[in-house]
Amino acid sequence: MPLIAKLAERLKRHPKRVVFPEGSDPRILQAARKFATRGLGIPILLGDRAKIKEHAEKLDISLEHIRVIEPRRSSEWDNFVSKFQGLSRFKNLKGKDAETYLENPNYFATMMLASGQADAIVSGATSTASSALRPLLQIIPLHKDVASMSSLNIFDLEDPKTGKDRELFLADCAVIPDPTSEQLCDIAVTTAAMRYHLTNSTPRVALLSYSSKSVSSKNPTVAKMKAAAVLARKKAQQLGFPMEIDGELQVDAALDAVVAKTKQIDGPVAGRANVLIFPDLHAANIASKLIDVLTRARNYGPVLTGLNKPAAEISRGATASDIFGTAVMVASQAIDHKLLYPTDGEELNEDITKID
Repeated sequence: MPLIAKLAERLKRHPKRVVFPEGSDPRILQAARKFATRGLGIPILLGDRAKIKEHAEKLDISLEHIRVIEPRRSSEWDNFVSKFQGLSRFKNLKGKDAETYLENPNYFATMMLASGQADAIVSGATSTASSALRPLLQIIPLHKDVASMSSLNIFDLEDPKTGKDRELFLADCAVIPDPTSEQLCDIAVTTAAMRYHLTNSTPRVALLSYSSKSVSSKNPTVAKMKAAAVLARKKAQQLGFPMEIDGELQVDAALDAVVAKTKQIDGPVAGRANVLIFPDLHAANIASKLIDVLTRARNYGPVLTGLNKPAAEISRGATASDIFGTAVMVASQAIDHKLLYPTDGEELNEDITKID
């Protein structure tokens, strides 16, 4: 059974609320309708109510069991303005300036997530990555054991040799341009933890390079991946996360057991990797889009990691099916959010309302 189908079954038993800042986009409307129809929870669409209804009618989409909110007319508006001004980053803002921020649906949606009015957020369908990511970075705290936010893409594939379903997690595909070895350590561990949380299977993490177990290379990128592998193994042990980590590895040695054997690369990851960590954003983004274009595999994300709340910043080229699947992924994180996001809602609300 594909991963998305397994997670959908879990969500039927534990439905969640997913907020979409770009509520009038046709792809969002289609994804929200599917999410609601399957009984996975309540989609929350932000935007002009009349415009959303107009687009829904044109697409013959019912808005039953879908919540539509116009931020400026929301009953939470005054409360959110007050809480927003309570954030240390924005404590010097005047009321009108705070309102200007919250008129942006991305900021309003992030406040809903931070305040427990929504369980997860899916943004980015019509906005640039920076516009979608900025509110999350400014409002949602990082996990206590993570120094920076990153992202991952999930490919739900069919193994060509066995015909069985196979999921690949790729990171970081959208956030950190040139991560340090310390940042790669965080990326590896948080991506592996996400895989374990969503699939309940052991993550086998390959930190990728153009070489495999090189003893002579003096290239700084190779050295970075080697160092990141060492740091990630140590951190995983400290946190008690069950995962296998190795690097540096070439991608063919990481994924193909025959190639790994030919190159005399052994270990629990070689030829069996299900989490791929790339040396920089160029490599990860190119690889993820190449897989998407050439295979048309089911592709979900980018899902954000390192934050205390489930969030995704999707590509503007995402289809309705991609958006639905991504919504299922982030909603599923919220089912057992304490495994990945130990800060509970009450603690987070206290942080939001606190003025430094």
